[in-house]
Amino acid sequence: MKPSKESEKQPGADKPAANLEEQVIDALRTVYDPEIPVNIYEMGLVYSIDAASKNVVIRMTLTSPGCPVAGSLPKEVKSKVMEIEGVDSVRVELVWDPPWNPDMISEAGKLQLGIY
Repeated sequence: MKPSKESEKQPGADKPAANLEEQVIDALRTVYDPEIPVNIYEMGLVYSIDAASKNVVIRMTLTSPGCPVAGSLPKEVKSKVMEIEGVDSVRVELVWDPPWNPDMISEAGKLQLGIY
């Protein structure tokens, strides 16, 4: 018996849009500031993710306006999120308000950095 079209679908191919945000977060967890051994999501550099459609908008910041990766990090974020199946476009908005501070690091990030 030939498998139905339904069983031929890739896992997760028809999950709800809320799952797209989870996929975006997973992609962001692969992006690192080269000077910090914690991904940008756990560092608290990502302020918001709008993944309600196939056009994703990410509002993020950097640890400081003079950060040496200011030009490359947003491009890497865009590139990683564009790799997600079903994403048509990605806009990364670099914002400075509120300013980032170490209190924004997640508990997982603090553990990685040895901050308790």
